[in-house]
Amino acid sequence: MGTLVYSMSTSLDGYVEDPSGGIGFSAPDEEVHRFANDQTRDTAAFLFGRGLYDVMEDFWTAPERADGDPVEAEFAALYVETPRIVFSDSLESVPDGCRLVRRADAVDEVARLKKETDGELGLGGPALAASLLDLIDEFRLTVVPAFVGGGTPYLPLGTDLTLRLVEQKTFAGGTVYLRYVRV
Repeated sequence: MGTLVYSMSTSLDGYVEDPSGGIGFSAPDEEVHRFANDQTRDTAAFLFGRGLYDVMEDFWTAPERADGDPVEAEFAALYVETPRIVFSDSLESVPDGCRLVRRADAVDEVARLKKETDGELGLGGPALAASLLDLIDEFRLTVVPAFVGGGTPYLPLGTDLTLRLVEQKTFAGGTVYLRYVRV
């Protein structure tokens, strides 16, 4: 059975995007990027909302990623090799290596994927995560030492959610990785 893992980088004040929609504050240093590469090796599939899919797909499939920095090139190869599922009502098609699912079908599709998948299903995108909250097994935050003062929250919820910390790691640059499971 698959494990649904919601994982995003966030500012110290809890935002995955700054007020202008930028994510530059969360660019990982080499140590954090290597850690992300290691986690990606354990990912059976990526599940993205439309916004995150657009950012990830445009950046990580660009030819210069494969020819650039070795750590980035490694992640780009892992990214392209990993099946990607995008949940969107506005997209009409997706490229090879990706599959399109309508948002209305997200809960049923992810429940099916959890039953049929061995390994981790890497969930990205705050709105999609909020809509799949009852199915999420783990919450992983890479907390960047920056305040952005607003923007898109890590998880836009109006409800309580109790978690238990099961892993933490502090990187030399001040970034902190936190892994939580449901209580």
